[in-house]
Amino acid sequence: DGELCSACPGDTSVLAGLYGPAEAKLSKELPDRAALEVLLRPKVGLPGVLERSREQLLRQTCEAVLLGALHPRTAVSLVLQVLSDAGSLLSCCLNAACMALLDAGLPLAALFCGVTCALQPDGAILLDPTARQEQEARTTLTFAIASSDRRVLMATTKGSCSVEEMQQCLAAAQRAASTIFQFYRDSVRRRYSKS
Repeated sequence: DGELCSACPGDTSVLAGLYGPAEAKLSKELPDRAALEVLLRPKVGLPGVLERSREQLLRQTCEAVLLGALHPRTAVSLVLQVLSDAGSLLSCCLNAACMALLDAGLPLAALFCGVTCALQPDGAILLDPTARQEQEARTTLTFAIASSDRRVLMATTKGSCSVEEMQQCLAAAQRAASTIFQFYRDSVRRRYSKS
């Protein structure tokens, strides 16, 4: 089954396709759970080191919530195609990935969302920064946050900041996560009330 969805604020957009659970190739088969593959396709050109790094972060986040033991010896492929990147791309990919898992009906321990924070030179925190705001920022942080307890499933930073600043960014991201989870609920409600 292929499931497509796009979930991003602003001018950044990513299309997600999810395929599986399907029979896994012997070389990739895991006896105790589903094998998850995440592929991130840039808008133009071939995937490079940055895409591979983000694929690993996305896969680790998805694996943290996917109840893969319910589908042992199968393969699940998640393909993310970047349509436009105007900033906060990794958090957009996280949101698209979660919506694809949800839409496909795969068993999840929790939902998750991505939030990007840009720490400005003056110490101000910007949520969902544009590409330009990311370039001007002293530090850019992206968090994957679980719906159940607002726990951090993944965090990545570019630049440096103090522990206190990181905690302030995390608190802002956790507050913003509530809005994203409400967006998920509204989207699912709209989709299934039409059928």
